[in-house]
Amino acid sequence: MNKAELVDKVAEATGKSKKDVEDVMTAALGAVIEAVAAGDKVALPGFGSFQKSHRAAREGRNPQTGETIQIKASNGVKFSAATGFKSAVN
Repeated sequence: MNKAELVDKVAEATGKSKKDVEDVMTAALGAVIEAVAAGDKVALPGFGSFQKSHRAAREGRNPQTGETIQIKASNGVKFSAATGFKSAVN
């Protein structure tokens, strides 16, 4: 499912216009991204939580040549699904 399909489903379920739903979704996702980028944990009960994670610098290998390379430290995002979400999937 892509964003357009999700907007269609939410608009159908709520009776709101697709434009209104898309505007709200864009704003909500932007707020989540902004909060996680700032280092905050974003918890959505029944769905899951997002938080920034740090990956330390490390050594790796080039799979084509086998040469050892240095991989720089970086930040990523960790998502933990809520128990209810996990139950629905299983």
